[in-house]
Amino acid sequence: MKRLSAILMLPLLLACAQTPETAAPLTGDPAPNLPFSQHAPPGDAAIVERFSPGCPPDGWDRAKLEALKADGFEIVDVQERQDLAKAITACLASGDPLLRDGVAFEGLSRMLREGQLSEATMRALLEDLTARLKLEVEDPLGFGQSFAALALSEVARADRIAPFMVEDELVTLLADAQHWFINISDYRGFSDAEGWRHAVAHGSDLLMQLALNPRIDAEGLRLIVSATGAQVAPESHAYVHGEPERLARPILFAAQRGVMSEAEWTQWITALATPLDADTIFTTEAGLAWRHNTMALLLSLHANVVLSADPQFAVLRPGVEAALKEMP
Repeated sequence: MKRLSAILMLPLLLACAQTPETAAPLTGDPAPNLPFSQHAPPGDAAIVERFSPGCPPDGWDRAKLEALKADGFEIVDVQERQDLAKAITACLASGDPLLRDGVAFEGLSRMLREGQLSEATMRALLEDLTARLKLEVEDPLGFGQSFAALALSEVARADRIAPFMVEDELVTLLADAQHWFINISDYRGFSDAEGWRHAVAHGSDLLMQLALNPRIDAEGLRLIVSATGAQVAPESHAYVHGEPERLARPILFAAQRGVMSEAEWTQWITALATPLDADTIFTTEAGLAWRHNTMALLLSLHANVVLSADPQFAVLRPGVEAALKEMP
């Protein structure tokens, strides 16, 4: 990845680390996020339409899409399948959880994982989803960018399994992913009425797939670790929807690929687990949130390191165990 330095201003690893479900060991290929497919109320129709124009796609309605989902997203006609895959991305921003998660994401994931999409279609998805990730227009619903990131994780996985991106495309995807991820400020996770938003978890899945890609070099892996550290403990927000487990994954897979030495990991983890103001840990909401989030990540890392048979994870153990012992 020779162009990485020219495109990215790599943040200092330790500086980013300071920015303010018990996990099972990771083995094999991580499964896609489970869809929320209950028929929750889609909310105000005008708002939904404004932020998800083109959903449902031309020639499709909600009932027809539900039937497609029930049939396992089987579309015999090749061109019709490619056309729907490119059009259904509009529903990733929908306020209707069935269309957003149960149809758009689940359908794209199924088609990508089963090799049903052409290289041209996958490249079109890469361009479309990246553009959605970079939108600067405010989305008060908060679904569009988060689900664009989740769908991009499936595109990135497809490239990891059978590469179709050229180097410039892969580098640009990494740059766009890390820039969006470190700037996430909407920490809404799940609601019974609206389903998932879960931007940090979805962004972590994208970073994880990039960390697993053998074409991402050591510099790119360090960037992924640095970006992940930036969202471990956001100011005054306590994670309650499994985010620390998802944040642990890109860290674990970066360690698996030997990106840093044991000493470097220990230094990074120590910085991550050092509070900016130890005197306020138990006397402020922000301090308690920091401790909750940081402890949850450390425990997730520790569970995977201890329970996994992968010897590459061992480089994390001294730093993680020391940080747990020193945690206020």
